[in-house]
Amino acid sequence: MARKSRASQTFNVVVVGQHGRLAYEALIFAASLRAKSPDFAGRLLVAEPQPGPLWDKDPTIRSADVCAALEDLGAQIIPFETKHFGSAYPYGNKIEMLRALPEGEPFVFFDTDTLITGDLMQVPFDFDRPSASLRREGTWPVPQVYGPGYTGLWKSLYDKFGLDFESSLDPGQPDEYWRRYLYFNAGYFFYKCPRVFGQLFEEYTLAIRDDPPIELCCQSFDPWLDQVALPLVIHALGGGRDTLPDGLLDGSVSCHYRLLPLLYARESDLAVQTLEEITAPNKLKKVLKGYDAIKRMIYQGRGQKVRALFDQEHLPRKEQAIRNRIKSNGFWMR
Repeated sequence: MARKSRASQTFNVVVVGQHGRLAYEALIFAASLRAKSPDFAGRLLVAEPQPGPLWDKDPTIRSADVCAALEDLGAQIIPFETKHFGSAYPYGNKIEMLRALPEGEPFVFFDTDTLITGDLMQVPFDFDRPSASLRREGTWPVPQVYGPGYTGLWKSLYDKFGLDFESSLDPGQPDEYWRRYLYFNAGYFFYKCPRVFGQLFEEYTLAIRDDPPIELCCQSFDPWLDQVALPLVIHALGGGRDTLPDGLLDGSVSCHYRLLPLLYARESDLAVQTLEEITAPNKLKKVLKGYDAIKRMIYQGRGQKVRALFDQEHLPRKEQAIRNRIKSNGFWMR
């Protein structure tokens, strides 16, 4: 029997949705997936944290219109319990929600502030070899003058969990340069089983938070904790930085835009065109206008004014400079 090609695999796609901006972003994500990947045959899951003592406010999606619009797009809302993170560290949602996903079914997680801009079914995922987004900066760790360097800091974590450190390194990068060390943005990640991935992700994250190696005594884990644990999980499960071809995710097939002003300022024409096309239908527009930043940026043209402030071929090198220019012109919104 012929082996199924990777492009024809069935897998689930999951985002986290909760009250406020993330619910509306999840709706935009769902619309983009349906528009750009019409042959996607897996389940689209929106993981929703449930109220509990670790949340200051009810985190559930409280807009009936948003829930109905998600369901119209074929999304299934999956509740999950918060046991470890909550309001103190909401990035922990992407760790804890993995417990609620179907066991043994391959998955791809995306942050809600992502657009699907191409055919996801053409991405040759190797679900036996997990990976995550390489669209990142050297945000962690920050070596101190009299403390260990990158090697000492990262090696302390690999040693803590009994992992081989040397095989995680990129030998093409110089010693003590941050790109030599396995580090991802957690904007997307994938694996063959969410429960296995999630159990290890939770175990490593809690161990780092509650009992970090002494070498990390001067390092900050907020908001980087999930991105500190993620490369260790991926390495432990046999994955790495090179399991996907370049240029697809965070390229022609997906865009992790972070916030709408940043999308208009720096992302591709394809991303802007996709955003405006998928949000144009009246049925969706009525719901999306319920969030002020979306109403102003997309429907009232503020986004195009932001785009006009920048030459997308010659953007400022630092994101903070982009943010500052948008703010100084009065167009910043979250």
